[in-house]
Amino acid sequence: MAEAIETQKGKYLTFEIENDAYGLEIKHVDDIIGIQDITHVPLQPECVQGVINLRGKIVPTMDVRLRFGKPIREYDDRTCIVVLDMNGTPVGIVVDRVLEVTQIDKAYISNPPVYENEKEDKFISGIAKFAEKPVILLDCVKLLSHSSSEFSATPE
Repeated sequence: MAEAIETQKGKYLTFEIENDAYGLEIKHVDDIIGIQDITHVPLQPECVQGVINLRGKIVPTMDVRLRFGKPIREYDDRTCIVVLDMNGTPVGIVVDRVLEVTQIDKAYISNPPVYENEKEDKFISGIAKFAEKPVILLDCVKLLSHSSSEFSATPE
């Protein structure tokens, strides 16, 4: 187990929303699946799209575009659901497209910018510097904290 955690250190799953690149620590990623029918759950925040049935497990699903305040767009064949394992609870996030798993050395990660009047629940953990364009690194716990208290997966 410790060996598996060590091999995941510094590895990120990168994905796109519009033309911006984002990354999540690979240790949180449980699965990547193509888009499928999402069952709407009434009275949820707008970014919470509903739930999916993933091999018999009910997985709450959030659209990252809406979480970021971006306009909704039609899902296409590149749209994916990244299933995250949040302390044993699966949560799906819808992304425009998955890019790759990449190793990012700490030396190439800058702290996120700090702005006046910023909310304390900020979900950006850093910005990775790449030649082509920066990758915004996300804190999964904070990304989902807005919604996670408002929905939960039911046991199998």
